[in-house]
Amino acid sequence: MMTGERDTMVPVPPARGTTRRGLLAGGGAVAFLGLSAAALKLPFFEVEGARVEAASCVGKDISETDKRLIISNWPAYIDPRRKKTSTASVFTATYGIEVDYTDDVNDNSEFYAKVKNQLGACEPVQRDMMVLTDWMAARMIDLGWIQKLDTARIPNVVDNVIDPLRDLAWDPDFEYHVPWQSGLTGIAYNADAVGEVRSFEELLTRSDLKGRISLLTEMRDTMGFLIKVTGGDPSDFDDDDWGNGIDLLRQVVADGQVRAFTGNEYIQDLAAGNIDACEAWSGDVIQAQYDNPAIKFVTPEEGLMLWSDNMLVPNLAEHQANAETWMNYYYQPDVAAKLAAWVNYICPVKGAQEEMEKLDPSLVDNPLIFPDDETLSQTMSFMALDEAQITQYEGDFADVTGG
Repeated sequence: MMTGERDTMVPVPPARGTTRRGLLAGGGAVAFLGLSAAALKLPFFEVEGARVEAASCVGKDISETDKRLIISNWPAYIDPRRKKTSTASVFTATYGIEVDYTDDVNDNSEFYAKVKNQLGACEPVQRDMMVLTDWMAARMIDLGWIQKLDTARIPNVVDNVIDPLRDLAWDPDFEYHVPWQSGLTGIAYNADAVGEVRSFEELLTRSDLKGRISLLTEMRDTMGFLIKVTGGDPSDFDDDDWGNGIDLLRQVVADGQVRAFTGNEYIQDLAAGNIDACEAWSGDVIQAQYDNPAIKFVTPEEGLMLWSDNMLVPNLAEHQANAETWMNYYYQPDVAAKLAAWVNYICPVKGAQEEMEKLDPSLVDNPLIFPDDETLSQTMSFMALDEAQITQYEGDFADVTGG
């Protein structure tokens, strides 16, 4: 195993049975460099969100008489629900709330396009909870599409959210969002195929990696690093900083450095030898290491992008109190640890690391599930964008990634 002060090398867990890794195999969307820009330009880029007055678009909560909860989440983002001992099954047994759970969030922009007409017109979307990434959560809150939470109903959240996820500028007091899971974006490489990749700049410029890397289709992850490489701050940048970053991306694509822009199937390409290094999400790398310990995760010299996927209650939801019961339940440290042991992303709940000792001691000291202060000190985030910036920047990014 290679070592180095810049590395975040993950302890390789022992082999085990079915995990999120197995369910993700074969999934995900990919944008290869031959696609047209139009193929990536969803309605998201063309139609400005319709702002509503949130206070006038609140649904009647029937949770007391109707013990149901309708959730939209990302695929394979919860432990297997059909098991009687699963976190979801125990939730239903404990609270008597039946959960209609759908994994239909495959992409933030795609999901936005699915619900924007209803939410923009103050119409129901037949969901009580949606799980979306920070930037989309912030956007929907700003548009007035998300109902305000009753923080008195979620004391575990208020008490147990880890410090790095507190005091966010777009919702500092958890009035509208609760983190589901968090993650880090950095670099992965196959140590059997190539030497250590220490920085994002190396990923973009090393001659031995030409045509052998992939970058993510998630604009904020990829462009956060491009802005950093060109001297900007992804948490506070202007149009000139953006221009420098997108120009660099355009150049590395033209030079043939990038094989593909992908979703999380980059891990399959890495394991199969189709690529040697890539931009990567921490949880996917941990899962891949069960099968291939040669796959390494590195903290780039530029830092790590830190993000969360967040639970939100959309306007006109009918079961908000049931949703808040779900949020509060998953912020019990023992429940949070059980979930983290399966999904392998950053656990947002204080006390879960101690509970993990009872479940899977091999994960207790994994810095990609329970990051230490040193790891967190190297994280950065992408600044919130207004509607005009979203339209411009997403369009610029699609133009480059689409060919």
